[in-house]
Amino acid sequence: MNASSPSRKAVILVSGGMDSAVTIAMAREQGFEVYALSVAYGQRHSSELEASERVAKMLGAVVHKTVHVDLRSIGGSALTADIDVPEEGGEGIPVTYVPARNTIMLSIALGWAEVLGSSDIFCGVNAVDYSGYPDCRPAFIESFQTLANVATKAGVEGAGIVVHAPLMNMGKAQIVREGERLGVDFAATVSCYNADAQGRACGHCDACRLRAQGFHEAGVVDPTHYV
Repeated sequence: MNASSPSRKAVILVSGGMDSAVTIAMAREQGFEVYALSVAYGQRHSSELEASERVAKMLGAVVHKTVHVDLRSIGGSALTADIDVPEEGGEGIPVTYVPARNTIMLSIALGWAEVLGSSDIFCGVNAVDYSGYPDCRPAFIESFQTLANVATKAGVEGAGIVVHAPLMNMGKAQIVREGERLGVDFAATVSCYNADAQGRACGHCDACRLRAQGFHEAGVVDPTHYV
């Protein structure tokens, strides 16, 4: 990823968590104008979306858009159905995996990028310290970029689409250090799968465990608001 002109637009998926916040900051450092995109897909709590808006504004997004998609109507995940969020990680792909979520989110980002005339999409997926989701792995990002360039006018007739996943090979501690370097206020972010209405974290779920471990290993004080 080379430095880009300040006028170059990028669509960045924003979840309200620490990874997407650092992704915005990294894109800004490269000179991109940030068009932040969040998806209200029927997740368990609205505090995640409130954090998305807060983070996008804090990090200088030109626009923050929230698109609504009802994944709760098909369920299949502890984040979109009445399935308990586990307090510890287990073997295999966990019940917090949301079927097709990242495919849907990237597809919406792809459509908006075309409308904006943007060739760049950023997402904060990570395949080192993560919960094991198949749509957070390099093969998925590579395959989606291939799809984007055969399924769109921008890909067939234009400059093409690049899907950036700058955190893919970083551990959580590395992400924390990168955020610190870029001045990200992690206290504004919400990562917990089971956060309350005020965005306070449960401290027990897989997302909380990975986040806390990252701050500990980075030697940075954890600013997370816990219940």
